[in-house]
Amino acid sequence: MDLRKIKTLIDLVQESGIAELEVKEGEESVRISRHSGPVTQLVSAPALAAAPATPAAPAVAASPAPAVAPAAEKPKAEHRHVVRSPMVGTFYRCPSPGAKSFVEVGQTVKQGQTLCIIEAMKMLNQIEADKSGVIAEVLVENERPVEFDQPLFVIE
Repeated sequence: MDLRKIKTLIDLVQESGIAELEVKEGEESVRISRHSGPVTQLVSAPALAAAPATPAAPAVAASPAPAVAPAAEKPKAEHRHVVRSPMVGTFYRCPSPGAKSFVEVGQTVKQGQTLCIIEAMKMLNQIEADKSGVIAEVLVENERPVEFDQPLFVIE
């Protein structure tokens, strides 16, 4: 997919006011989302095959509490919403080093409220809550790399 087509799609999303657009052509796909500002993600088919491996990362992080975490999640699963990373980058919980985190576990958030920042290619992208609720879990440590579609927060 050439850059002119991608630019046209970005313009279409901006002018129409739609929140998200995904286009697939053969093995290539483009996803444009306005959730945290215009973000373009170009992914080839092999990268999509690797995406299912990312949910294993939280399972490894949850391994210190072996039997308790999975049993506790199942009853609440219907009321839990997972906020996922819209891009690859570095996860930051606060706006600057030493500053207070955007959100903490147990804090009530409103839709559109900033949850974190993901730095990608020297650009700081604010990630906003796409649902109102209470932060139940923060699934990534500060200043750690994140992958596309990786779970970041759980909102109840």
